[in-house]
Amino acid sequence: MERYCLECGAKLIGREDKKFCNDQCRNSYNNKLNRDDNSVMTTINRKLRKNRRILKKLNPNGKAKVRRNELEKDGFNFKYFTHVYKTKGGKVYYFCYEYGYLPLENGYFALVLNKEI
Repeated sequence: MERYCLECGAKLIGREDKKFCNDQCRNSYNNKLNRDDNSVMTTINRKLRKNRRILKKLNPNGKAKVRRNELEKDGFNFKYFTHVYKTKGGKVYYFCYEYGYLPLENGYFALVLNKEI
């Protein structure tokens, strides 16, 4: 039974389970297959990295207190964070990778660095 490359249609020679004629065809096929997912993930990762850069810039020593407008003026997006940590006392920290923030009263935020990550 003749088999053909899923990407370019070239006749395949070799193993019975071979699907592509070379690595370039395999990569092209998989890139096309995953293109939609990758664009969404790329957009989200870009926002997460930007949030992390902002938190890192405003928190060079591992602990800081800033106003909401300081975060927003640099383009911080509060909708994007990697994980949440809830303390036994009920406080909720939001993290962008190892940099986190805790909403405080009067528009302030406590910035923290989790060195254990």
